[in-house]
Amino acid sequence: MSAAVLFERSDPGRVSSALLALAVHLLLFAFLVFGVRWQSRPPETVTVELWEAPRQPAPPAAAEPRKPEPPKPEAKVEPAPPPKPAPRIEKPEIAVKEPPKPKPVAKAAPPKPVAKAEPLKPRVDETQKRMREALAREQASLAIDRERAQIREQLARDAASASSKALATWVDRIRAKIRANIVLPPDLKGNPQAVFDVVQLPTGEVLSAKLRKSSGHAGYDAAVERAILKSSPLPRPDRPELFQRSLELKFRPLDPI
Repeated sequence: MSAAVLFERSDPGRVSSALLALAVHLLLFAFLVFGVRWQSRPPETVTVELWEAPRQPAPPAAAEPRKPEPPKPEAKVEPAPPPKPAPRIEKPEIAVKEPPKPKPVAKAAPPKPVAKAEPLKPRVDETQKRMREALAREQASLAIDRERAQIREQLARDAASASSKALATWVDRIRAKIRANIVLPPDLKGNPQAVFDVVQLPTGEVLSAKLRKSSGHAGYDAAVERAILKSSPLPRPDRPELFQRSLELKFRPLDPI
């Protein structure tokens, strides 16, 4: 009776140990499954020590019933850390780009006047400068010479004009003296002209008087020739340089004396 009781008492310890071992295995399996699924990092290793109660030999029939030994403390199982929730991946917000606004069209500015480029000034060479100065002096000298020549020509013209007037005055005096000595023939008609070449000395004495062109009236031609020879010596010029050895003298019967 006592042996049966002891046997029955020993069975509950074995059952509890088996249940405890089963629970630990189930807990480990669940931890592995859920840890791999939910954790992003490998789970930490969990060390579990299992203790099993030793089997007690059957007591002899005559032996007194033994008091059951107190059960050894069960191994403490460290609870596994709760699985960390997986990081939530937020869907990126797709920003809808607005169509670009049209840029304001800038008004075209009026074209600016383009400044005219100044002509490049030629580089002055010393040789060219000296040549230009010499040319300027030569031109000035030529201008002075031209001016002097013009003055000389003007003086010559004035002198010639004066000489011509003085010569004309001298010739008029000679002709006037000769006309005073002409005796006109009574049968002379009209106003014919007779031309004579008269040769004289510086003293006015007549060397010859030759008829160059007849008046058509022989009596008038002879009267003029006699008057020329009768008028010797002829008047002399006021200026000795105006004297001319040969003179061309023209006579008309109606010319004033």
